[in-house]
Amino acid sequence: MPDRSYKGILATIGNTPLVELEHIFPDFGSRIFAKVERFNPGGSIKDRSAFRMLIDEVRAGTLVPGRSVVVESSSGNLAVGMAQICRYLGLRFVCVVDGKTTEQNLAILQAYGAEVEVVTEQDRVTGEYLPVRLRRVREIVAATPYAFCPDQYSNLRNPQAHEATMREIEQALDGRVDYLFASVSTFGTLRGCTDHIRRQGLGTTVVAVDAAGSAIFGQEPTRRLIPGHGASVVPPLMDPDAADEIVHVTDLECVVACRRLVGREALLAGGSSGATLAALGKLRDRIPEGSNCVLIFPDGGDRYLDTIYSDVWVGRHFGEITHLWKD
Repeated sequence: MPDRSYKGILATIGNTPLVELEHIFPDFGSRIFAKVERFNPGGSIKDRSAFRMLIDEVRAGTLVPGRSVVVESSSGNLAVGMAQICRYLGLRFVCVVDGKTTEQNLAILQAYGAEVEVVTEQDRVTGEYLPVRLRRVREIVAATPYAFCPDQYSNLRNPQAHEATMREIEQALDGRVDYLFASVSTFGTLRGCTDHIRRQGLGTTVVAVDAAGSAIFGQEPTRRLIPGHGASVVPPLMDPDAADEIVHVTDLECVVACRRLVGREALLAGGSSGATLAALGKLRDRIPEGSNCVLIFPDGGDRYLDTIYSDVWVGRHFGEITHLWKD
């Protein structure tokens, strides 16, 4: 039974569980913990960012329930979190998504009453949807009275929301966080966690987990299959000094790690969660025994059932690879 009641669903954002993974690397001499963000009410870590970016504006009077229109670009999780928060606060929400957004996420947005625009055109220079999505957001804001764009890609309240994420981790482990693995896209989570680490003098080694083919750390952007991991442009929030190490992970490595998590830990995780596990696997031989390693799992695998957890989808993109995750 819960030990308290909550005043409204938004009060349940944060304080997600830190779960020790006992079976994923049986011969590993350190402890592995996952910060499981799927337990936020909207199902992902993006609830934290969405809430912080909106609630401060409501309190300041910039956003007025019943009048203001929130317009944002998102590939999935931020959109869902923002749709739920806007519905609760009485704000109209217009979300610009793209062709990679799953039917499930579109259905969730519709259930919350969000107005959705799907961008199908790709940018001529990068071949990605994001630049086109951002242009469309600017057009909608310019044409809509009382419109406001939180802009998760440059809004400092995005990383500020994740200082609490790191504080929860620190408290759960009594300050002993030797390694932190966080995937990057808008750079909000990693930057916010690093800000807290530095402020508290924790001595944590921060590992940025980026997608192979992402532009964030200077790679040439290429086509990627896993949404919400990496970016086709360098986000304004990017801090090149925020990470001590950078690990690039391929789509295939994400898939294999996610499937192994289900098989060994019964944990259904999203693509960027699998990326952090794959990154740990690449560095494990360099990590001193007895370390505490924390992986941030941004969302669950229920939104990837048609992709990462679909044998048909996996076979179409990677061939027959089930041997890579079966014991």
